[in-house]
Amino acid sequence: MIRALAITVSNRAAAGVYPDASGPVLAELLAAAGCDEVDGPRVVPDGEPVLAALRDALTGGYDVIVTTGGTGLTPGDRTPEMTGQVIDREVPGIAEAIRSAGAAAGIPAAVLSRGLAGLAGRTLVVNLPGSAGGVRDGMAVLSPILAHAIDQARGGDHPRTA
Repeated sequence: MIRALAITVSNRAAAGVYPDASGPVLAELLAAAGCDEVDGPRVVPDGEPVLAALRDALTGGYDVIVTTGGTGLTPGDRTPEMTGQVIDREVPGIAEAIRSAGAAAGIPAAVLSRGLAGLAGRTLVVNLPGSAGGVRDGMAVLSPILAHAIDQARGGDHPRTA
C-alpha cells in the first residue's frame, strides 16, 4: 500500500486567479504509478504555506509527497527552500534525473528547476516543475522507481539477481 499526496504550489491558483492545471495531472499520474491512495491536489501559495503543508502531510503518514510548482528562479519560487527544511536526507539522483530528462526531451529550461528530492523520515518528498508538461516529464522518471524507493525507505533490501 502506497499513500501519496499531490501538492500544487501556485500563488495565483491558490488565490483563484486561474484553475490548477498541473495538480490534477500529478494526482492522476501518481495513481497510474501504483499509489493505492492519492490525496490532493492541495493548492497552496509559495513560501511558508508550502512548509506548513509539508509538515501537515508528514504527520498524515504519507509514503510520498510530490509537489508541483515553485521550483524556478523567480524571487517568489521558494518550494525547494521549504522542502529543505523537512527532509533529513537528500536523494539528489532523482532531482538530477528529472532535470536531465526534461533537457533531453528538448526543454532546455528544465535545467533551471531547483527542485529537490529527499527523505523526511520514511516519506519520500519530490519537487516537480509547475507545468503539466513538467509533471509528465518528472513522473516519467519517478514512476518506474517509486515502489522501490518507498520499499527502501521502509527498510527493504535491494533486489538480488541469481
